[in-house]
Amino acid sequence: MGEFQPGGDSAGLSRLPGRRSLLAAAAGLAVTGLAACAQQPAAAPASRPASGSTPVVEDIGQHPVVPETQPALPSRSQVVAEYSRRKPVEWGLDVVGVVSKTASAHAVLTFDACGGPNGSECDQRLLKTLRKFNVPATLFVNGRWIKANPGLAADLAADPLFELGNHGFRHQPLSVSGRSAYGIPGTSNAGEVYDEIMGNQEVMERLCGKAPRFFRAGTAYYDDVAAAITNSLGLVPVSFTVNGDGGATFPAPTVAGEVGKIAAGRGAGHIVISHFNQPASGTAEGYARALPSLLDRGVTFARLGDTLPL
Repeated sequence: MGEFQPGGDSAGLSRLPGRRSLLAAAAGLAVTGLAACAQQPAAAPASRPASGSTPVVEDIGQHPVVPETQPALPSRSQVVAEYSRRKPVEWGLDVVGVVSKTASAHAVLTFDACGGPNGSECDQRLLKTLRKFNVPATLFVNGRWIKANPGLAADLAADPLFELGNHGFRHQPLSVSGRSAYGIPGTSNAGEVYDEIMGNQEVMERLCGKAPRFFRAGTAYYDDVAAAITNSLGLVPVSFTVNGDGGATFPAPTVAGEVGKIAAGRGAGHIVISHFNQPASGTAEGYARALPSLLDRGVTFARLGDTLPL
């Protein structure tokens, strides 16, 4: 989402420490990132321990948990047959079927990496700040960004402080009628919606050893039919309640002020959107200013997957 400015807007809690055109790159990632990502632990909630300690995984006993059999996902042709005649009635950041807030007591920080000519860098200072304060986050990565940063993507997938979400194959708004947002053309039919979602889903499943649970469209704009398609493909479409950095355009004081607004309700349920692909922006400095105060005021943070049940 770093190429536009929106109009407004438990593993690893903050109290814990420290299609195919992309498949060739993804295959190489599997070697370096697969084992660590697939075995990523889930840390139990705890009060703030000493820096450098290891999150504790709850003992669930000696008997293995047998996962339920998941239904097969619809194919592209099935999605086209099911949704091509449906007419959308909603368009925007908060439509039926899209999650913009959770019922959790924790706040969720989400950071997008949009890829493309002006969005394929990485804000290492921001990541360092999150690690310094042991603040977990959900990172939405676009297929173009993964292609430009294969090793880094694998490292992030293996880091238990973070979880990776699907930010689309080409960073398009999700529409079945060709709607645009912030000058970025959206997908124009159900088949293109499928391609935008699943093109990157295949890459990320190879990267992580498992399919991501969450999807955020480019610009975070959806229509209700596209949102329904996303859900049918086993992903939760995600929006936000707080626009932390205005598409990586806000200066640091504004970022700190916007992110700091969650303190009023101690962060409960908020999903904050910002970006980690624009190191020249004010995002990193804004978070470096905001996080100590938020933590001192009792705000806790969790990854998105730890706040929404399966």
